[in-house]
Amino acid sequence: MIKKTITYKDYNGEERTETFHFNLNKAEVMELQMGTTGGFSEYLQRIIDAKDHATIVKVFKEMILKAYGEKSPDGRRFIKSEELSTAFSQTEAYAILYMELSTNVPAATEFVKGIIPSDLDKIVDGAAIKTTV
Repeated sequence: MIKKTITYKDYNGEERTETFHFNLNKAEVMELQMGTTGGFSEYLQRIIDAKDHATIVKVFKEMILKAYGEKSPDGRRFIKSEELSTAFSQTEAYAILYMELSTNVPAATEFVKGIIPSDLDKIVDGAAIKTTV
């Protein structure tokens, strides 16, 4: 799990600083890996090697929204839903994070490594995002 604290102006012009949580559990990572021809990490490497910027930014959008959720107060659950993801995508915080990840390779690598369980880093290796985006 990764926490990102983002300062942004809301649509009332008020400055806000909020902490957002992103996580993919083992089942979600396996679904990404097994549901992609050749595996998700290979897919990432192919689009990076091809310098396919349109697909790269699309993949980051999907990853951000798939990983976004809210921790339950007792910490037992990481709550995700299409409604939560859509609501987050409609904030300036999302826009800031999206721009950071789509233009900053080290930040993108850190994000990918941060959202997957540490014992699964070999399944979706964040190192695949080392070339220039």
